[in-house]
Amino acid sequence: MRNFNKIFVALIVMILLLFIFANVFLNTSNSGMNGRPYQVEIARLALEIEGNGTENIDLEDIDLSVYSYVNHIEKMDIEIDSNELSNYNENDCESFYNVGSDYAIREINGEIYRFDYVVSEKSHNVETILAVNIIIAVMSLLLLCVLVFIRQKILIPFERLTDVPYELAKGNLTTPMKENKSRFFGRFVWGVNMLRENMELQKQRELDLHKSRKTLLLSLSHDIKTPVSAIKLYAKALSRGLYSDKESRYEITEKINANADEIEGFVSQIINASREDFLNLEVDMGEFYVSGLINNIWGYYKEKLALIKTDFSVGEYSDCLLKGDLDRSIEVVQNIMENAIKYGDGKSVEITVYDEEGCTLVEVKNSGCTLPQTELPHIFESFWRGSNSEREKGSGLGLYICRQLMGKMGGEIFAQIQDGFMIVTVVFFRA
Repeated sequence: MRNFNKIFVALIVMILLLFIFANVFLNTSNSGMNGRPYQVEIARLALEIEGNGTENIDLEDIDLSVYSYVNHIEKMDIEIDSNELSNYNENDCESFYNVGSDYAIREINGEIYRFDYVVSEKSHNVETILAVNIIIAVMSLLLLCVLVFIRQKILIPFERLTDVPYELAKGNLTTPMKENKSRFFGRFVWGVNMLRENMELQKQRELDLHKSRKTLLLSLSHDIKTPVSAIKLYAKALSRGLYSDKESRYEITEKINANADEIEGFVSQIINASREDFLNLEVDMGEFYVSGLINNIWGYYKEKLALIKTDFSVGEYSDCLLKGDLDRSIEVVQNIMENAIKYGDGKSVEITVYDEEGCTLVEVKNSGCTLPQTELPHIFESFWRGSNSEREKGSGLGLYICRQLMGKMGGEIFAQIQDGFMIVTVVFFRA
């Protein structure tokens, strides 16, 4: 904002200097031209009257409408010599010399001519200077208004927004951003408020998850104590030989096995609950067009793959309406694309869309697959990573999340390896 204020002040100074320079220049140029234009016209007319020096031109043949200053020419009827011109005064030729306008006397071919003219350049100069000043003032006013508008409606609101990331980083998620009337940052404010609400919701979910986990652990730990105590008692009885006959020992071992199964069930509950709470996959079912999905993926990866010299192509497809969540569908295809970039050889990635009965298949194919065929059935398992991922960072959840999301949207996802190409296909049902 300080830099903008400096620019604003500098602009005002430049406008003032422009005013001063323009007025000084116009006044100087006008003063330099004072009295000259009509003299030039008189000289031109004198040459025209003089002709070739032998034959005078009739004054009625001269068109004065093309001249700006000289409006009348009159010849003295008395013929005199130029040497005797000083002997005549205004009294001698009162009707010739006494006129109500400015005039100049010229002697041409031995005859006296009076050229009446109007000196109007001063008024023209004033009008010119006034017009130039008005134009500069209007342009300056418009420019200043635009700068003031930018400052009040864009820069000041944006300066208020600069504190928002800092507040979000500190965890201050309770205060929403207010939209101003200009709505220049409407989508940005809406997006930040959505981010704030999602972060606040995520924070609340984490608190609830932490609380539910502690409750679950306390409950299961209490429930596990009973079978563990029973197993310890049965084991101690067996070690001391309290059960001498074979049938009693068999009965005790069965009870130990039953308690172990019960403990295993509790552990499975912990694992399933932790997995579901961790992913927290939600789907907003609706309808979307194939073009909405493909155009988003194309726009995001076209430049990215071009920078790493990877051929990227999308085949022709028929646009139709699909069932599902567009955002989640984009997330699924993006996960597959990221795997194609990460685990392929970087030569080519191709997307093909084709139709089958009641559904549309989106196929992502990349070259340079190094995953063994025997590991293919495991790629959709959680936290599983193939032997070709030793040098790549990852959690092993990408394709697992894709399968979970497609299952919740009523679709399917599968993969195959053909001639060194990894092909992952996503199945969407048509609306």
